[in-house]
Amino acid sequence: MSGDNSVIIYDTTLRDGTQGEGISFSVADKIRITEKLDHFGVDYVEGGWPGSNPRDMAYFEGVRSLRLKHAKVAAFGSTRRANVAASEDAQLKLLLDAGTEVVTLFGKSWILHVTEVLRTTPEENLAMIEDSVRHLVENGREVVYDAEHFYDGYVEDVDYALKTLEAAVRGGASWLVLCDTNGGKLVDELARITGEVVRRFPESRVGVHTHNDSGLGVATSLAGIEAGARMVQGTMNGYGERTGNANLTSVIPNLALKMGRVLHCGSHLAELRELSLFLDELANIRANIKEPFVGSSAFAHKGGVHANAAQKVARSYEHMDPALVGNRQRVLISDMSGRSSFMMKAKELGVHLDENEADIKPMLDELKQLEFRGYEYEAADASFQLLLSKWLKRQQDFFVLKGYRVIVEMRGGEDTLIAEATVKIEVHGESVHTVAESTGPVDALDQALRRALERFYPQIKSVELRDFKVRILESGSGAHSRIRVLIESSDGEEIWGTVGVSDNIIEASWEALRDSVEYKLLRTSNPSDLGGSQCPTNA
Repeated sequence: MSGDNSVIIYDTTLRDGTQGEGISFSVADKIRITEKLDHFGVDYVEGGWPGSNPRDMAYFEGVRSLRLKHAKVAAFGSTRRANVAASEDAQLKLLLDAGTEVVTLFGKSWILHVTEVLRTTPEENLAMIEDSVRHLVENGREVVYDAEHFYDGYVEDVDYALKTLEAAVRGGASWLVLCDTNGGKLVDELARITGEVVRRFPESRVGVHTHNDSGLGVATSLAGIEAGARMVQGTMNGYGERTGNANLTSVIPNLALKMGRVLHCGSHLAELRELSLFLDELANIRANIKEPFVGSSAFAHKGGVHANAAQKVARSYEHMDPALVGNRQRVLISDMSGRSSFMMKAKELGVHLDENEADIKPMLDELKQLEFRGYEYEAADASFQLLLSKWLKRQQDFFVLKGYRVIVEMRGGEDTLIAEATVKIEVHGESVHTVAESTGPVDALDQALRRALERFYPQIKSVELRDFKVRILESGSGAHSRIRVLIESSDGEEIWGTVGVSDNIIEASWEALRDSVEYKLLRTSNPSDLGGSQCPTNA
C-alpha cells in the first residue's frame, strides 16, 4: 500500500472498546479477535494496557505466539509520571515488557488536564512527553503518540497544544494522533484544526481518534482524513466508553467505497458484516440491526413502492451494493406490503408463486388481516414461510395438538416458584402425553413439547430457544391487552424467528413455540415444502 491516497486503520476494540458499558472479552476472546482483525487486514491492533489488569498482561503473553500476517499489535499506556525519570518509571517498564513492536502512548494536550488533573507544570508535562517517547524509541519501539483531548486543548491554548506535539516529534514518535476525547467537536471545526496540524507538521504522519458523544464519530473521522490525516483510530461496532468510539464498520466502507481511499483491508470488505457479527457474538450482545452497512436492516425494504422499485433497479433505493460489505437486500412483509413486496419476499425465501394476481390477492388480504390483529413477520420469517406453505397447500401435519395445561405454583416456601406444563399430542395416530417442570411456564411448555416429539423426530433435540420477547399491543386494555410473542430459535447452524399473538400470553407463546418446532421439522423432513429454501438468519 503506497501513495498519499492510502489510510491506515488502527483498531482499539480490545482496549478502548472494552471501556464501553457491557463490553468484556476473555483472554481467549481477545486472542481470537486479534487473529480475526489481522485476517481482515487491519493495520494496528491495540491489545490493552499492560499492568492495568491481569487479563491484559495474560493477553500480551499469549499474543506473542500468534503468527500474524499483517497487523501490528500495540500496547497502550501513558507518559511517565511527573518528576520521575523515564528509565525508572514502572509503567513504561511494563510497556516494554509487553514485548510488542508498537507502543501507543498518550499524553496531555489540554492545559486544564496538566494543571488540574496531573497537578504538574506545563513545562514538566512537555518533558514527560518527550522523555517517554524517546525512551521507548531508544528501546526499539515504534511509538504512536495519542494527543489526548487535543482539540479541546487547541481551542483553549493553541500554542501549548502544538508544543505537546513538538515534544512528541523531538522524542521520535512515528505518528501524531489527534484525539477528540470528549467527542464534542463538530465536523467543520475538527477538519479545520486537523488541517492546520497537518500543515504545521509536514514531516510527520497525523492520525485522528474520535468519539461519538455528539453522534458524529464517523463523520469527524472522515473529515479528519479529508483534512490530511493518514490514520483512523476506532472500534468495531463503535464499542467504547459513554456513547462509544468512531465505528470502524462505517468508517472503513465509507473510506474505501465512497472516498476512494486505499486500505489494506479493502480486499476483505465482503467479510465486514461477518466480522461485525463475530464481535457482537463474543461480546455477548445483540447485533444492532440498524447499523449502517452491516446491520440486517441496512438494505431492508418495507414499503411496497420501495420494494417494487428496488426489485427493478436496486440503486433506486440502495446507496450501494450490499454484497460489497457481506450484506444482502431484504424485503419485510407487513400490512404496508403490496403485491410486489409479497412476490419478492416469497422469492427471497425460495418459494415460487404464480404470477396470476388473483392467486396472490387472497394471501395478501389474509396477511393484512393478520397484521391488523397484531401479527408481525419482519422478525419472524419462519412463521411467514409456514403461512406460505399453508396457502400453497404444502403444509405437512407432523403432530396434532390434543391439549396442553400450564400450572404455576409456590413450593417449599416463598422463594421457590415452579411451573409445570402438560402437553398431549397425537403423532402418526399414537397419543403422547408428557409433563415437564421449569422455573418459567414457557420453558416448561417448550420442554414438554420436545419430550413428546423427540422419539418421533430426533432432530428436535438440536433446537434451542435463543431469545424471547413480549410486546403488549393494546396498552390501554391493562391485563386484558392483546400480546405478541416473538421467539428466536437455533439448531446451532441456522437461526429463525416465529411469532404468536393472543390476549393470553401462554397461548401466544405456544403458537410461537409450535411454529418454531414445525419449521424445523418441515425444513429437515422435506425442504421442498418450503420452496427448497434455507432457513432465514435473523441475526
